[in-house]
Amino acid sequence: MSSCKVISICNQKGGVGKTTTTINLGAGLAMQDKRVLLIDADAQASMTVALGNKYPDELPVSLANIMQDVIDDNNIPDDCGILHHKEGFDLMPSNIDLSGVEIQIVNVMRREGILKCYVDQQRKNYDYILIDCAPSLGMLTVNALAAADSLIIPAQPHFLSAKGLDLLMGSVSKVKRYINPELSIDGILLTMVDRRTNFANDVIDELRDYYGGKVNIFKTEVPHSIRAAETSAAGVSIFQHDKSGKVAAAYESLTKEVVDLERQNRSRTSPCR
Repeated sequence: MSSCKVISICNQKGGVGKTTTTINLGAGLAMQDKRVLLIDADAQASMTVALGNKYPDELPVSLANIMQDVIDDNNIPDDCGILHHKEGFDLMPSNIDLSGVEIQIVNVMRREGILKCYVDQQRKNYDYILIDCAPSLGMLTVNALAAADSLIIPAQPHFLSAKGLDLLMGSVSKVKRYINPELSIDGILLTMVDRRTNFANDVIDELRDYYGGKVNIFKTEVPHSIRAAETSAAGVSIFQHDKSGKVAAAYESLTKEVVDLERQNRSRTSPCR
């Protein structure tokens, strides 16, 4: 059995740090000598661009082509379309063509499992596969949840962001009930945190009180910083752009939490000897 862990980074609200989290968690895992594949499952291609591919629509192969090959039952070589980043992880890129695929798969048999077919093929090649989801609860996001073992939910400590978590939790519950019964939530990650404001502190306390007994909330809080936003222009992770900064320290801490959580889960599920 493959030991690969597939994690979707998901929130239907935009601007909460999904792409930043996917990139920096991927880079953090690669720094621990893990084999990592990042999948850009958003037609806006934000992660693809943020990793230095400024013209994603000119790429010869993207996730749209891969999903079409799955639909057409074509053979897909393991390395087809995969880009190798200098920080030691791989990327399956996206572009605008993915929006057309999302419309098309509505009428495809077993439409929720198209991405899973590709992900399952890649499991043998990686220790971690991270899927950056679109800011919606559409069919691409459902595919990402169907393909995943678990998900991480980035959320800002804002009232509307917190309110939207209930909608996401409902969707996750439906996917777990009808499509992927093994899906679990690794945790909620608080992002763009500014502890200097009483409002942010109040929302964080409310989130931890309300959700803390239901799902894990990571101890790590990613602080608000312009340095994190600058990484998209640089085409690298925060570890390359500002390795001694507070955001890099936060993502290093998150990486440790994710690895420790997976180690604990495997220990609980391993057979007795």
